[in-house]
Amino acid sequence: MKRIFSYILGLTACATQLHAQETVYPAKPQKGLIYLKNATIHVGNGQVISNGTIGFNNGKIIAVGNNVAIPADDVKVFDVQGQHVYPGLIAPDSDLGLTEVESVRATNDYSEVGEINPSVRSIISYNTDSKVIGTLRTNGILLAQVVPQGGLLSGSSSVVQLDAWNWEDAAYKADNGIHFYMPRLMPRGNPFGAPSAGPATDAVKVAMAQIEGVRTFFREAKGYLQETKHTATNLKYEAIKGLFDRSQKLFIHCDLVKELVVATDIAKEFNFDVVIVGGTDAWLITDVLKQQNIPVILNQPHSLPVMQDDDVDQPYKTAAQLQKAGILFCISNDGFWQQRNVPFNAGTAAAYGLGKEEALSAITLNAAKILGVGDKTGSLEVGKDANIVVSTGDILDMKSSVITRAYIQGREVSLEDKHKQLYERYKYKYGLN
Repeated sequence: MKRIFSYILGLTACATQLHAQETVYPAKPQKGLIYLKNATIHVGNGQVISNGTIGFNNGKIIAVGNNVAIPADDVKVFDVQGQHVYPGLIAPDSDLGLTEVESVRATNDYSEVGEINPSVRSIISYNTDSKVIGTLRTNGILLAQVVPQGGLLSGSSSVVQLDAWNWEDAAYKADNGIHFYMPRLMPRGNPFGAPSAGPATDAVKVAMAQIEGVRTFFREAKGYLQETKHTATNLKYEAIKGLFDRSQKLFIHCDLVKELVVATDIAKEFNFDVVIVGGTDAWLITDVLKQQNIPVILNQPHSLPVMQDDDVDQPYKTAAQLQKAGILFCISNDGFWQQRNVPFNAGTAAAYGLGKEEALSAITLNAAKILGVGDKTGSLEVGKDANIVVSTGDILDMKSSVITRAYIQGREVSLEDKHKQLYERYKYKYGLN
């Protein structure tokens, strides 16, 4: 019995070490005035303030500008001469906190069995103790959209702030949208050129049938929600009530032109507030997207084009084309640990036709607007949450960006992460301190 008890204790200790952030704690609420002075302030809406000052109190920004009067008493003042101040960056379309090690199934909790699961809430599975979260904060990312996967209608996403004890503390905007993963409308050929051994199937026909099944589900839900009384409660229909009153968005994951056209048809038929996620071919139908006021989350710009006859640099310049067409868009990197590179994806877009401040907006204010939190964050304006990042250089440049301070709702958060800890560990081992 003693041996069994010791074994259980050992397993518990191992599990604790695997999932805990041993010496990194969420910051306490802000107390007292804080001012950052002598900074180059990038507001996030295209405006840049040279030699500026920003002040915040109780988690809210109270002053931004060149001639900000700093009180003499009961105030913390940090001189950040020569450094840059930015809004906290935002990572849309992420499974951060829902998975820890991709190859270890027990750490993956982002997918549910079945095709139609709108009642699944990703926020419930969000793990605030994930070691990956610290690596995003290190690069200035302070908020993320936590998105479920699996099936066609996979459930609701939520926006979280990346410094919390539990998912309730982390929730910045819970259940902001429902996610529809549209099946690929492209024939699937044999990659080796050999004929298939099984019966031939029309992949596009199958995909269209699945899409029609989702449309039918929306029509049935609409009828259910129009009833004044129900003989039984349907949790799946209840879960998408917000789509019909537009308090929730429908995030449609698709890339090809055919798929984008179907997405615009769904938006028109049901009057949903639709957001395109992926949008590889969005540059081809900007007129339709503009007419229907449909924003786009561009996923993983560092990739090859979809079609053989597209320009090889098309993914790099799509952002600039959407900007020119007047389409609201933001930039994501897909996945979870990969999201730490979001600012550098925006930097690539800036090198391919997008202005530097426009590129910054694509990972701050634009992202906040698309995710439904633009009234609280995304730019450094009076009245908004003090989600602030201080960098020694250009935050879009991998070489010069070093984050020195970060604040979430006025709380100075830790910039410690697993990577830094390992760096220091092996510096010590080899006597390089």
